[in-house]
Amino acid sequence: MAEDVHGTPASGNTPDASQAEMKQQVLSFVGKVEAWLDEYMVAKAPFQIPMAGKEMLVKIAPYIIIIFSILALPAILALFGISAFLAAPMALVAGGGMGWGFFGIVSLITSVISLILDVMAIPGLFKCTRASWRLLFYATLVSLVGGILSMNPIGAIIGAIIGWYILFQVKELYKN
Repeated sequence: MAEDVHGTPASGNTPDASQAEMKQQVLSFVGKVEAWLDEYMVAKAPFQIPMAGKEMLVKIAPYIIIIFSILALPAILALFGISAFLAAPMALVAGGGMGWGFFGIVSLITSVISLILDVMAIPGLFKCTRASWRLLFYATLVSLVGGILSMNPIGAIIGAIIGWYILFQVKELYKN
């Protein structure tokens, strides 16, 4: 660890300090995105979901996520097999490894991360905690990035907008 003239650790030169700074920058950016989406998906939205609809969505959300997680698991496991089987031959056909193999791997990684975030949110969704809501928000961000990197920007953006609209409409029902 680097030290300054007085023998104390120099700030900003350690890996931990740079990681902490990067984490803070990411959280700040995500916070700005959340505030912007809150404004456009709730305050400036052309219509609001009625409170009875919001309450119903909050009650069924954990069950929907459980069902979709169970349905997604075999698909993700199949992707592991298909990606491993097809990545090398398809990479050669696509021109040196940047073809289907790359997009398949990006899709697989972002799908797994989104699934993990969704599953981690389930216990808190039953309790209506803000932390569980935030995990679902992070999952939508990961899915959006994965869709864009997988060369499906239109589908990713449409899916994100629909997901964010519903997610931000029910946000008020999730407490700390």
